[in-house]
Amino acid sequence: MPRITRAALIQASNPLEGSEDLKAIKREMIDKHIGLLESAAQGGAQVCCLQEIFYGPYFCAEQDTRWYSTAEPVPDGPTIKLMQDQAKKLGMILVVPVYEEAMPGVYYNTAAVIDENGLYLGKYRKHHIPHCNPGFWEKFYFKPGDLGYPVFETSAGKIGVYICYDRHFPEGARELGLNGAEIVFNPSATVAGLSEYLWKLEQPAHAVANQYFVGAINRVGTEAPWNIGEFYGTSYFCDPRGQIISEASREQDEVLIADLDLDMIQQVRDTWQFFRDRRPESYEQISSW
Repeated sequence: MPRITRAALIQASNPLEGSEDLKAIKREMIDKHIGLLESAAQGGAQVCCLQEIFYGPYFCAEQDTRWYSTAEPVPDGPTIKLMQDQAKKLGMILVVPVYEEAMPGVYYNTAAVIDENGLYLGKYRKHHIPHCNPGFWEKFYFKPGDLGYPVFETSAGKIGVYICYDRHFPEGARELGLNGAEIVFNPSATVAGLSEYLWKLEQPAHAVANQYFVGAINRVGTEAPWNIGEFYGTSYFCDPRGQIISEASREQDEVLIADLDLDMIQQVRDTWQFFRDRRPESYEQISSW
């Protein structure tokens, strides 16, 4: 019997663009995403991933300690508890990217994974943290991830997570493949004119090199007052052959749904024996430099 997973990605804009009320922004974004999650469930999605730090704007466009107040413990914070309730209500696996407070003064860019019964399965912490102009001051807000590259066993397949800037690094993408990932979600916040030319290049390449499906998410719109550029949407799914099989619009809030044939992974690996033919003993400098 074919192993078909119906998966969803959500890309969305901030309904309170330019607001200084951080609590109101967070509340409105959460409410908006609950509605979009309901749409994903109505479309038959078994698993859904939200965008990077889904409940706010991309605040790393500035360096300001006020944003620390939006971080929460994972899994014991109110947002993850709410999303556990939503996962159970909708019968849908959720990948929920949030701003995590691990302890006072220690923060991570994190995604929690919750199963369709509302059970918290674990989390991934973003490993690669950019700090560059214009407007990507992430080292001010996040420590590098320290939990490795976990893969979560779910009823919809084996799920891994990579977050935004991580996608520029093939090493972690390979770790996810070696750990058994069948679907890797990459929630992102990226703007036109900077790395857009890489958007449909790197992640399909990871899918090919590691022979899994990739769900790439980007938010949409511009975000005042920083206006660092247009978040250009175009979230997509690609298959283990690197083919984009479903793509969202550039400018609109959207729930993108696609059917992923997980049996294709075995078919592709029967053709391209990349894991068999790799030579880890010859790659010593990768971890020593």
